[in-house]
Order: sequence, then C-alpha cells, then structure tokens
Amino acid sequence: HDEGVRTAFNLLCTYDAAEVNVYLECPYPRPLNGSCGPLSGPPTMGVSCLTMALGALSNLAALVILAKSRSRSRSRFRRRARTPFLLLTGALLLTDLAGHVIPGALALRLHAERLRDRGEAMKPAGLFCQLFGACMVFFGLCPLLLGGAMAAERCLGITRPLLHSAAVTATRARLTVALLSGVALLLAVLPLVAVGRYTPQFPGTWCFLPVHGPLAAADAALLLAFSALGLLALTFSLLCNTTSGLVLLLRARRSRGIGTRPHGCVSSSSSSSLDLEMMGQLGAITTVSCVCWCPLLIFILVSVGQCYQERGQSAPEFEQLVLLGLRMASWNQVLDPWIYILLRRTVVRRLCQFLRVERPSFTQSSSSSTSHVT
Repeated sequence: HDEGVRTAFNLLCTYDAAEVNVYLECPYPRPLNGSCGPLSGPPTMGVSCLTMALGALSNLAALVILAKSRSRSRSRFRRRARTPFLLLTGALLLTDLAGHVIPGALALRLHAERLRDRGEAMKPAGLFCQLFGACMVFFGLCPLLLGGAMAAERCLGITRPLLHSAAVTATRARLTVALLSGVALLLAVLPLVAVGRYTPQFPGTWCFLPVHGPLAAADAALLLAFSALGLLALTFSLLCNTTSGLVLLLRARRSRGIGTRPHGCVSSSSSSSLDLEMMGQLGAITTVSCVCWCPLLIFILVSVGQCYQERGQSAPEFEQLVLLGLRMASWNQVLDPWIYILLRRTVVRRLCQFLRVERPSFTQSSSSSTSHVT
C-alpha cells in the first residue's frame, strides 16, 4: 500500500513538473499548430480598461484645453502664429484619442472572448484580424509623422520667421495632416489588398504584421517601411528640435548681452515666450515618443534582419520583447495629452510662483529664528 501511494505521488509530481515546463516553453496557448494547450489563465481586462479610459479622458481634456486656448488668443498676430501648430497638435490629440478607443475596443473584444472560453487563445476571424492590424499600423505610424510635422513647423517658425509667416498657413497645415494621414493609411491598407498580411500576435489579443519566423518578401517590406518611417520621423523631429533649441538659446544670450531694449521688446518677449512654450511641449512630446516607440521599432528591424540571416532568438523570448515594446508604445498616447496640459505657460507660471513663495518663506523663517536666538 505504501509503495502504491509513493508511486502515485511521484506520478503527480512528474505531471506537475511537465505542466510547468510546457507553460514556460509556451507562454500562451497556440492552437494554430497544436503545440500547447490552454494552460495559462485568462488575461485580466482591468489593466486594459484602465489604460484605455485614462488615455481617452486625457486626450479629451487636452482637446478641450486646446480649443479654449485657441479662442482666448488676444492678438491677431499671436492667433495666426499659433494656428498651424495648434492644428497639428489637435490632429495629434485626435489621432491619439482614436488610437486608444478603436484598437482598445478591438483588444477588449479578444480579451472577452478569452474570458468566455476560459483562457483559450482563439484565432481571431480573418476580417477582424485584418481590421485590427490595419488600425494598429495606422494609429501607430500617424502620430509619429505628425510629430515630425510639428517639429518642422516650429523649426521654420523659429529659424525663418518671415518665411514661416508667408508660407505656413492653416490651409497648408490641414493639407499636411491629410497627406501624412494618407501615407499611414496607405501602408495600413496594403495587407487588405493581399500585399502582406496581418496575423495574431502574442498573447493572442492583438493583430499586426508578422514579426517573427519566416517572412515573405511583402511582409518584410511592410515591416521595414513601418519601422523606417517611424525611426526617420523620430530622428527628423530630434534634429529639428535641436536646431530650434540652439537658435532660441543664442537669442537668449544675445538679449542678455544687449541689456535694456526699447519698448518694442514687449512684443518680442511675448513672441519669445510663445516659442518657448511650444518648444517645451514639442521637445517633451518628441522625447516621450522616442522612449516609447524606439524599442518596438528596433525589435522589428532586428526581426527582419535575423530572418534574412536565418538566425534569431527563440520564439517565446522574442514575443515577450515585442509585447513589451507594444506596451511601451501604447503609453505614448497616454502621455502626449498630459505633456500638453502640464507644459502650458499658465501651469508653469503657477508652479514658478509657488516655488518662489515657498523659498522666501523658508529663508525668512530661518533668518527670524536666528535673530531670535541672538
């Protein structure tokens, strides 16, 4: 009897160890090739719902503030100078809002299906996965291109103000938004007309271009186009912002060297503060975009390179990296509106006033205490 109990216990331990090994080797069920069973638990929807709600509310709040700031522009010159930048900013916020709501709703549907099927990773329907993948490509690439357009607009406005006032208009800003959106849309719809394909991605709750394994020529070309356009847009934004920042720094040093200026300095200082506000917002947006998007874009380039070199990382390890890159990229759409909200002049001015009030109170209290002691 004891020998039978010992044998049953050993079999139970062996089964548990095998199940753990299968779980580690296959992080999520893959019924497409039948290599894994439904061992992993269903994904939690709380984090996805919270992220989508936070991103949507943040972008809505930023859009409301943007509309109010545009209507409160007092002078005609300031309104005209800010209009192209505000149009591009509004397009960016609208794209971020739609990029949270539409792909987020599609992802929640896949989460709900996994919960309904007790954690089994079901293959999304063909049309559903194609639509999901197209949304991921469009709403991923479009904000990066719009960020590059914003950087170019500010660089031209700071380095060549006369050319900017003559060439950059609200109509041309709208045309730029339409053109860049068309480029992102063209790349997104190519797999819908049999140029490339969209496939389910780990952990079965989103669809994208295939990023691992053998790649067809069309798939590799689309991946390279997506990654190259994104990295070029980020690099272009960094170059434009660096140039604009250096020009503003030189202007500030020259103004300090001049000392007192005539009464025309009022409009000049107002224009300079406006440039500083927009450059602060744009610089922070570009920095956050680089931090959030570069990992995913670099992972895609590495995947294509390893495919053609016929060597690469193991599938679970690389899928985890791609999923991490996707999560980082999704936070870009959450942080963009808060950058615009927090880096406005009114908020920065109140923060500076608060710091100035707190600093004298501390020094004054310390000096009074020392005089009392003496």
